[in-house]
Amino acid sequence: MAQITANGISIEYDTFGSRSSRPLLLVMGLGAQLIHWRDEFCDQLADRDHFVIRYDNRDAGLSEKFGHLGTPDMMEIAGRLMAGEPAGAPYSLDDMAADAFGLLDNLDIEAAHICGASMGGMIVQAMALLAPHRVHSMTSIMSSTGNPELPASSDEAMAAMLSPAATNREEAIERTLAVSGVIGSPAYPVPEDEVRRRAAQGYDRSFYPEGVARQMAAIASHGNRRPALETLEVPALVIHGDADPLVRLDGGHDTHQALRGSKLLVLEGMGHDLPEPLWSEVIDAIDALTQEAHSR
Repeated sequence: MAQITANGISIEYDTFGSRSSRPLLLVMGLGAQLIHWRDEFCDQLADRDHFVIRYDNRDAGLSEKFGHLGTPDMMEIAGRLMAGEPAGAPYSLDDMAADAFGLLDNLDIEAAHICGASMGGMIVQAMALLAPHRVHSMTSIMSSTGNPELPASSDEAMAAMLSPAATNREEAIERTLAVSGVIGSPAYPVPEDEVRRRAAQGYDRSFYPEGVARQMAAIASHGNRRPALETLEVPALVIHGDADPLVRLDGGHDTHQALRGSKLLVLEGMGHDLPEPLWSEVIDAIDALTQEAHSR
C-alpha cells in the first residue's frame, strides 16, 4: 500500500495486476476501507487483465481525516434540503469524486473503468457526470440514484446503521456482527468467526466513526442524480441483490432505467454485501463490460 497527495489531500491506495492492463478503480462505501474490497476479489479481477486500484475514501481508513470540519447535524441538513436551501455539508460526493480523479491523475491514468459499491456507487456516478470522457465504463453495485421517490431502507436496517457508534475494539466487533446480521445476504451468511476476524482487522487498521457522519452528509446533500444520469452515454452495469434491506432493489432498477443501454444483474439472495459465492458471477459481468467498452 502507498500514500499520495491527490486533490490536495492524502489518499491511501494499493494496486493489483499489471499497469498495461485495463485500469479498474474500485470505490468503497460508507465508512468502509479499501480492505473491504477483499484481496482475493481484487486478485481475481487482476487475473482477468485488469489493473485494479483500490483506495480509502477521505474520512476513512488511512486517507486524510476532516475532523476540523466538525460533525454535521443531519436533522439540520435535512431541514435545509426540504426548505430548498444549500445543505451546508462539510463536503460533497463531487469532492469525493474529485479525490478519485486526483488519484488517477497521480497514477498517470487519463481514463479508467470505475466500479463502486453502495456510497461508492454514488461516487462513481458523480465521477461519470463530472467527467464522462475520463470513464471507459461504470459499474454501480448495491447503490442508487438519490431519487427521493424510491423506497427507504427497512426499519431494521436503518436502526442497525444508526445504532450508537462503538467506543472500543470489542464494541466495534459486536456492532459489526449485529449490523452484518441485519443487512448481510440471507442466502449467503458469513460465519460469525469470519465476521469477527474482518471487523477486528478493520478496527486495528483504522477506527474512525466520526467520518461516517460527514460521508452521510455528503450523500444527503448530493440530491437526485436521476435526471442527470439519463443524459449519460457511458457503458454501464448495475448489480444489485434482491434481498438488500438497506438500499432496496428499487434503487438498482432506478439506476438501470436512468442509464441508457446499461446492463442489469440482479443476484438472488444477496443483501447489502458482496458474498464470496457470488464473486464469479460479479467478476464475469464486470469483465464482460470492461472488455466490450475497451474494444470500442
